[in-house]
Amino acid sequence: MRKKYLLIILWILIPFFAEAALLAAFMRTGRTGGGFLQDTVAVNEIARTVEAHWGDLEEPIFQENCPFAYDFTVLDREGNLLWKSAEGLSESINAAISHRDTILDVARDGATVGKVIIHNGSEEDYEARKRNLAMALLLVFLLQAAVLLGYTAWIYYRLIRPFRRLKGFAERVAGGNLDVPLQMDRHNLFGAFTESFDIMRSELRKARLAEAQANAAKKELVAKLSHDIKTPVASIKAASELGLALSDSDRMRDNYTQIIRKADQINTLITDLFTATLEELQQLTVAPTDISSGELALLLENADYLHRSQIPPIPSCLLHADRLRLQQVLDNLFANSYKYAGTEIVVAITREKCCLAVLIEDFGGGVPDQELPLLKEKFRRGSNVGDREGAGLGLFISDYFMREMGGDLIVENGAGGLRVRVMIPLSRA
Repeated sequence: MRKKYLLIILWILIPFFAEAALLAAFMRTGRTGGGFLQDTVAVNEIARTVEAHWGDLEEPIFQENCPFAYDFTVLDREGNLLWKSAEGLSESINAAISHRDTILDVARDGATVGKVIIHNGSEEDYEARKRNLAMALLLVFLLQAAVLLGYTAWIYYRLIRPFRRLKGFAERVAGGNLDVPLQMDRHNLFGAFTESFDIMRSELRKARLAEAQANAAKKELVAKLSHDIKTPVASIKAASELGLALSDSDRMRDNYTQIIRKADQINTLITDLFTATLEELQQLTVAPTDISSGELALLLENADYLHRSQIPPIPSCLLHADRLRLQQVLDNLFANSYKYAGTEIVVAITREKCCLAVLIEDFGGGVPDQELPLLKEKFRRGSNVGDREGAGLGLFISDYFMREMGGDLIVENGAGGLRVRVMIPLSRA
């Protein structure tokens, strides 16, 4: 692991070092005040060759014997051009001085007959070196940009994106959704960290299931106790009513009347106790706000963590919904399909008058028609659940959330399985 990080650091630092070296070389590359250094032997050889062939400079023998180490120009004593080895050379003394060329006298029989101007190539050499260094710097900049882009992508995929997933996961857990596992990469830097989070989710889910089972057992116990208590209370009330009918004194009739009233009071208290277990749902708050329909795609992707559906195009509109609760609704629907159907899932989205309808349908065979109205009741489960674990709260809570948002949850049998329509209200803004 340390070697890998060391290589990453080296890949980042190498372009910087290369950049610094090239910049230092570029700073040293400049026009020197004294022109450029020429080979003295080559310069003298040019002068001697011109002196030896003075008068026949255009002859082939001069062309063959002339060393071309440097380009040069030959002028006569009056400054007229006699010969030049290339185009673009200085053709006068003034031009040669301006260009910092080397100027030598040509002597014949002790008298100066002309001038040889040796071309100063420092300017061309400087420009060539400058172009080469600029090209090298550009390549290093491109390499540096590629390395930085790669490092940025690496940081995003290995650090930022996992933290975003953890944020969404934490929001789900805070909202009470413990059915969707946290997708993780064990090779990620935070692989063990995310695995611990998912273990926490799993343990919380087990605790929730245990709590739901305890609540169901409590409901059953309350129902049994209410039945057992109501039976003797009904007997007491019946006996008291008979005693009231047969009593021949006011005092006895008052006593029997009090007994009947207390029996009715006990019966009311037992009924309240039975219904109290159904009031816990009101503690789940729903706060709808205006959200873009574009966010629905992300909610569907998060819910379909097994990737068994294709998300269709979503009409552009403004929804009025609680983002967290809507995510819980979609999570519950996909989790139910995974658990009870185990098939591919069809998702269709259409815009209706005042709602955006999200249709989610599987191919698991559905449920008997007579059970459809009961699926949204608390602790109700279809007859096809088998030995699959569950508390029978998913559709009940989802229906409650949609109604609190001003929408609806419609459960029906489709062509091949269960079909659920999530009616999300449109914003009135």
